[in-house]
Amino acid sequence: MNVGFIGLGIMGRPMAKNLIKAGYKLTVYDKFAKAAVEELVGAGAKSASSNKEVAASSDVVITMLPNSPHVKEAVLGKDGVLEGAKSGLILVDMSSIAPGASQEICAAVKEKGVVMIDAPVSGGEPKAIDGSLAIMVGGDEKAFNTVKPLLDKMGASVIRTGDIGAGNVTKLANQIVVALNIAAVSEAFVLATKAGVNPEAVFNAIKGGLAGSTVMNAKVPMMLDGNFKPGFRIELHIKDLQNALDTAHALNVPVPLTANVMETMQALKMDDMAANDHSAIVRFYEKLAKVEVRK
Repeated sequence: MNVGFIGLGIMGRPMAKNLIKAGYKLTVYDKFAKAAVEELVGAGAKSASSNKEVAASSDVVITMLPNSPHVKEAVLGKDGVLEGAKSGLILVDMSSIAPGASQEICAAVKEKGVVMIDAPVSGGEPKAIDGSLAIMVGGDEKAFNTVKPLLDKMGASVIRTGDIGAGNVTKLANQIVVALNIAAVSEAFVLATKAGVNPEAVFNAIKGGLAGSTVMNAKVPMMLDGNFKPGFRIELHIKDLQNALDTAHALNVPVPLTANVMETMQALKMDDMAANDHSAIVRFYEKLAKVEVRK
């Protein structure tokens, strides 16, 4: 199986590396990340000069891009995937985009005999590196079964949740839960610190109970160290929450807590923290309480 990979950012680069390690023949392209392309070529991939060229040499094309407009341009634009695609190509969009955009792109590529599935991921850079991402898939079941062995090399959990767009609906649900969890953790640990209780001791005391979570285990140590190097940037979480709000409003679903944490992230963006890890939500609460959650 010849695989094309478009988008070699924080997530895409390690995901593509894992496919090379698994023995897949990869053709890669990223018009902005030239160093990443060179790194992948050094690991055994072949580089392409356009999205069109990637598609022309591939049975499966994976896209891992920031948002809906970027995927539309890469797939449907000039020198895009669709121009180079053969009938029967499977397009696996692993970007986190609006569910409606997935459905729109799927309808457009279907006219040329291309089958598309949406397969956004969760886990951030650490899980992209070790190949243990959670992958949420929407789309044709036969196409899913064809590419599942490929997805298994990048994720520890690969679950089809429905038809096209269902993967991104699932990802929006995931991003709401993650954002609200980080905000709740931030409030709790700022309170404990302000009360004079060691936040590391609080973490060790509660992480094994009902309050414990994967989010807490991943993000509290970063807060305690004052380490906000991005595994998942605030600006990207803002993008996901905007897609969640837009989707919810279109469906007449109220999401007040999501709107609240969105404003928290917008405030951090205004304080020049957009490129920080989303664990930096704690800094919003630290600023209000005039205290820092540290060891």
